[in-house]
Amino acid sequence: MAESAEALVAAAPSAARVGIGGPVGSGKTALIEGLLPLFAARGTSLAIVTNDLVTQEDAERLQRSGLIPPERVVGVEAGACPHTVIREDPTLNIEAADLLEEQLRPLDLILIESGGDNLASTFSLDLVDYWMFVIDVSGGGDIPRKRGPGIVRADLLIVNKSDLAPHVGVDLPLMRKEAEGVRAGRPVLVTNCRTGEGLDRVADHLAHDVLMES
Repeated sequence: MAESAEALVAAAPSAARVGIGGPVGSGKTALIEGLLPLFAARGTSLAIVTNDLVTQEDAERLQRSGLIPPERVVGVEAGACPHTVIREDPTLNIEAADLLEEQLRPLDLILIESGGDNLASTFSLDLVDYWMFVIDVSGGGDIPRKRGPGIVRADLLIVNKSDLAPHVGVDLPLMRKEAEGVRAGRPVLVTNCRTGEGLDRVADHLAHDVLMES
């Protein structure tokens, strides 16, 4: 007997879920904006969950961007410290991702953006399959040496705003070397989300490591 359409939908593979963490202002939303055209060109079907304290500012920014249909973006208002939603209790984000997947099947990828707080922000592995951590050179070249959990444990570390390094007195090659030195072989990529520099390499990593594309 042929399976019902409902059964086929229920049996469809779940979308991969990727977390994006990092301090406020490091460029998490700009990273998403830069990745959206690259994934669109690859034919990747994706949706986004954002987190803010008491607003939906990041979600509204993405909805207005013209880079993705607005219905593919959901904002979560954490109501308190944003990393507690991501780490200790991922329930609100799980519910938001499940809703997107139910409404938009088939999805390949769901990006979940943290509200951003400090270098200790980490993602619950009940929520995501893979997570990235974004820092930027204006925060200081010594950030990798501080060995925050996001620096050390994220599947992919992104050092953003590479163009600012000469203006803030940061030795970018040294910062990258020190980041690689504390990450036990996990990758480090340098980007400038404003210009798009390095974003193709981020997309390639996600396609290979998360979407299992060759």
